Amino acid sequence: MSTKGLARIGGLLYLGVAVGGGFSEYVRSSARVPGDAAATAANVASHATLFQIAFATDLADFVLFFGVGLVMYVIFRPVNAPIALAMLVINAVSVAVQALNMLNHAGAMLVATDPHLTAGLSAAGSQAIVLLLLESHRIGYLIAQIFFGLYLLPLGYLVYRSGYFPKSLGAILVAGCAGYVAGVAASFASVGLESSVATYLGLVGGLAEIVFLVWLLVKGANTTGSKSDLIRGGHAWTA
Repeated sequence: MSTKGLARIGGLLYLGVAVGGGFSEYVRSSARVPGDAAATAANVASHATLFQIAFATDLADFVLFFGVGLVMYVIFRPVNAPIALAMLVINAVSVAVQALNMLNHAGAMLVATDPHLTAGLSAAGSQAIVLLLLESHRIGYLIAQIFFGLYLLPLGYLVYRSGYFPKSLGAILVAGCAGYVAGVAASFASVGLESSVATYLGLVGGLAEIVFLVWLLVKGANTTGSKSDLIRGGHAWTA
């Protein structure tokens, strides 16, 4: 398959990650009411089906994100094999952390909807567990964000050096890495491990990924010119 074709496949996989992950995170964030365990548990119980769908879509988008990493590895291996491998390893670590973190999502859903699991607990006790598990998922997501932020650093370098894409796109991805990691640092430095500043910093990373995703879908990869020129990063992008 051509590099341009692989780039478009990577874009489609990335689109699936954005849609699936965005939906799942919206479901969780809509249900969680900080400081109000009763309202949180009631939200999860009344939207149990949505929580099940969100669980499935998250697992699917983890697989898709790993697929993105594999596609990017194949595209950029001729540019710099060690850095392409580092990018793939960081991608795989982020997927593993996110997948394990889904145990918190599943636990909150089960405690809120299965009375057999909380038979020996008071209503307030089971509600507190639901909120605790959703908060634990939020923190686990922040930990995973370290890795899917760092993933953008080697990816940005490879995009910059490859000649397949505009160099500015590589710089945008590196800026996205800085935004994600700074957002995690801001959260962990704040009371309750939550910061409004972190939200804006995270948007920098999210926007960088969206720009890359749109470019992959619309433009693909520029493969005009000799392969040696592309590997050296010496071929300028022509729209």
